[in-house]
Amino acid sequence: MELTLQKLKDMKPGEIIDTGTGTYSQVINCEIRWVAVRGEGYHDWAIYYLRPDKTITEIRHNGDKMFTESIIKRLVPCDNEAWGMYRT
Repeated sequence: MELTLQKLKDMKPGEIIDTGTGTYSQVINCEIRWVAVRGEGYHDWAIYYLRPDKTITEIRHNGDKMFTESIIKRLVPCDNEAWGMYRT
């Protein structure tokens, strides 16, 4: 399912969009757990990640933000409007 601007607007602040695990190889080849989260006060969003042994709560509050567009769009397919709302 593709993330759209309307879906972002319809979500509650701080709502989890999606989560998963995988290999992140931008810097080093390592396993990660990631969480995509809608913004708290505005309908923007971001993906955060940490080691797979961390909880979703730990990741959303203390994780590293993902900045690589190709990986972000692979993890959370989105239209151009939703991509424009990604918090950089």
